[in-house]
Amino acid sequence: MGDRDAGPLANASFSEDEDFARFIVDIKRSTSIDLSQYKENQMRRRLTTLRMKYGYASFNEYFKALSADARLRNEFLDRMTINVSEFWRNPNRWQVLKDKFLPQMMKEYSRLNIWSAACSTGEEPYTLAMILDALGVLERTSLLATDIDDGVLAKAKEGVYLERSLRDVPADFQKKYFTPSDGAFKVSEQLKKAVKLQKQNLLLDVFGDKFDLIVCRNVMIYFTEEAKHQLYGKFARSLKPGGLLFVGSTEQIFSPGQYGLETADTFFYRRIN
Repeated sequence: MGDRDAGPLANASFSEDEDFARFIVDIKRSTSIDLSQYKENQMRRRLTTLRMKYGYASFNEYFKALSADARLRNEFLDRMTINVSEFWRNPNRWQVLKDKFLPQMMKEYSRLNIWSAACSTGEEPYTLAMILDALGVLERTSLLATDIDDGVLAKAKEGVYLERSLRDVPADFQKKYFTPSDGAFKVSEQLKKAVKLQKQNLLLDVFGDKFDLIVCRNVMIYFTEEAKHQLYGKFARSLKPGGLLFVGSTEQIFSPGQYGLETADTFFYRRIN
């Protein structure tokens, strides 16, 4: 983020709405993150709380502080990207993936190409890696994990988690893939080597293609309807024909046919052609 003049927002006559609108423009210009694609009430409330935590009277003042302070920028990104994650979240859905869909894919393809989008601190792609290893196909799988936040990607690369993140991990998986480490748990090097971590802006960047499975869970709920429509279309085009999109438990896609998708199971959508 570069320095800039305070500009007209220094004038108290500017309303709170104008102040926030200018903040959205400044953030997009300096970071390529488009806050206007997020649900405004949720995002504005979250960022107002963060701004007031440090005593900034306006978003104009807060933006200038973000421009100068890397610690504030990192906290802003953490708050904006809602980094709440855990292993095997909604276990019954992962069981469906493990018992039904992945075995089908294994019969059809010699290699699997999988993407964990908006992977946060890594719990989701490491859950995928555990399941793939248990099925004996981790070595013939390309497993990409992406997020917009450098901070959470660094945590995913480190692979150290508090016990509460592991509460839904089956006991045999926990024993095999985690090692106690200073009151926390460290994920195995085998899983870390299997996951390729990469920075990505879902709303801005071009997606890869020919994925057998895309997992993007508990992220879309924070976007506007327009942004969700754009992203579902991009995800669908990135799948192979017959490939699956796996979404979160509050993210049912209504009228999936408009994206060239069909319902394959609860929260699983298949690309038709």
